[in-house]
Amino acid sequence: MLIKTIFAGFGGQGVLSMGLNLAQAAMLEDKNVTYLPSYGAEVRGGTANCTVAISNEEIASPVASSPEFVVAMNQPSMIKFQNRLQSGGVLFINSSLVEAEASRGDITVVNVPASSVAEDMGSPKSANMVLLGAFIKKSNLASLSSVIQGLKGTMGKKQKQMAVNEKALQAGYDLF
Repeated sequence: MLIKTIFAGFGGQGVLSMGLNLAQAAMLEDKNVTYLPSYGAEVRGGTANCTVAISNEEIASPVASSPEFVVAMNQPSMIKFQNRLQSGGVLFINSSLVEAEASRGDITVVNVPASSVAEDMGSPKSANMVLLGAFIKKSNLASLSSVIQGLKGTMGKKQKQMAVNEKALQAGYDLF
């Protein structure tokens, strides 16, 4: 099994964090993982994406020319990366920010109102965690408990922020 996922959005939306958290969770589950971030020089507000490959065998290349999953936090990312998705793949969209419809009929689209859910929780910056929670539930690439455990390692002593992120992950997970 080799599964590749591209997470994409604007810098500052937590796209790289989503990928890193998935990668850490998969490592905690003793899977082989690669994490390949890519972002523009301007970082916040510019484009950002990362590729996460998860396998039970060695991974030859971290590059995903035709990934099984694409997670798009905004409309430009959805438009750009939907065409890289392999036939039969799954496109996760932050439907709170993406108004355009996917132009392909050979993929599954999962609409997640991540920004709306995060705003309703009083934490608009946690939209990435809402979308990651939904992605974890639908993709089954890692368990929610592994994602939370990995996130605790990343967050360290930021307990208040950790509590918000855990709540957002659970909210996204519970959408499906």
